[in-house]
Amino acid sequence: MDISVVIPLYNEEESLPELFEWIERVMDEHHYSYEVIFIDDGSTDNSWAVIEQLKQKSEHVKGIKFRRNYGKSPGLHCGFQRAEGDVVITMDADLQDSPDEIPGLFRMVKEEGYDLVSGWKKKRYDPVFSKNLPSKIFNATARKFSGIHNLHDFNCGLKAYKSIVIKNIEVYNDMHRYIPYLAKIAGFNKIGEKVVQHQARKYGTTKFGLNRFINGYLDLITLWFTSKFGKKPMHFFGLWGSVMFVVGFIALVIVLSMKLASMFSGDLRPLVTSSPYFYISLTAMILGTQMFLAGFIGELISRNATNRNNYKIETEL
Repeated sequence: MDISVVIPLYNEEESLPELFEWIERVMDEHHYSYEVIFIDDGSTDNSWAVIEQLKQKSEHVKGIKFRRNYGKSPGLHCGFQRAEGDVVITMDADLQDSPDEIPGLFRMVKEEGYDLVSGWKKKRYDPVFSKNLPSKIFNATARKFSGIHNLHDFNCGLKAYKSIVIKNIEVYNDMHRYIPYLAKIAGFNKIGEKVVQHQARKYGTTKFGLNRFINGYLDLITLWFTSKFGKKPMHFFGLWGSVMFVVGFIALVIVLSMKLASMFSGDLRPLVTSSPYFYISLTAMILGTQMFLAGFIGELISRNATNRNNYKIETEL
């Protein structure tokens, strides 16, 4: 199979027939063998009924229905598990991603050898201050942390991958924003970008609020930390635990030296607890010990959660 199109969605019943018709037209024009995998993320409208109707009309349609709303990353994770195409293309279901971009993305992966190609919606129709400006700041930070300097839009839903890439990365929580970074961590370094068309939303309203930027930064810090210290947390906690312990020990030596000096001079009045170094030493040594313990515990439980991607699927087509 040439292409698997993976489409996570939530309450997009109006756009689904038009989106699939558009995809079908593009695929037929270029004679691709393909499948379209819709992942219904617990929609409360008639999205699943629409998917069932599309399935009756076309053998290319597949569907997954979650029992409740989990989020975009779980949808992509389950779609990736089931994708069979040599090239996997993801897009949003709201018609803001153009299926006309599929042939160009496919060529970049198959003919130019890219592991991953991310879309860049250079011209956007989103509000400037609520989406565009925060997005630019967010992407600049992501480029700095990830070291992938040639991507302008990490969060663009329109992406293309070699099949081997999506089979070797784990998309969990809200990490769909950082799939290029996940691919880089997994050893796939040929990551490219393609300017793609951004269309104004035709039906409904956006499902993402401003909190996605806050969560995005927290996820970025998590991913950066786990990529560097996830396998060896003791390298982080042990280092800073040692630093804190040494600081505490030096402060303790200073306190004892000051007390001994006063005793030899015959002045017994200064109490150990009257020196700020006493509290510095006490706090630092406790923190150092705790960080050491955190490092040991982290080594024991590092990435051993067996139910991380255990999602309840109600039905599957």
